[in-house]
Amino acid sequence: MSQPAALEIPGTTLFDSRQAMKGYALNKMCYSFNAAACRDEFKADEDAYCAKYGLNDEQRKAIRTRDVLGLLAAGGNVYYLAKFAGILGLDVQDLGAAQTGMTKEEFKARLLAQR
Repeated sequence: MSQPAALEIPGTTLFDSRQAMKGYALNKMCYSFNAAACRDEFKADEDAYCAKYGLNDEQRKAIRTRDVLGLLAAGGNVYYLAKFAGILGLDVQDLGAAQTGMTKEEFKARLLAQR
């Protein structure tokens, strides 16, 4: 039995089973940020922490450059990436704004208009 063709949404990285497998190490690392000690260890030596979790070059570059869209493309799940974003002082609305190419204020206004 063959798999159905992947759903494509222009401009969007669909988080499906392929992306989940691709981003397993990245998401596992981001989940670790629930613990303050892990956040502190990451801040002390980001590259060593990424290596500890086995992130690939694409993922490590996106972490270094704070490229949220690159992290999504590298298999990141927005709910786990929110843990990383928190280290940077960002919230889920900042991530949504980055995904849509809007400012945070524009993104919030769009959300409120959907009520």
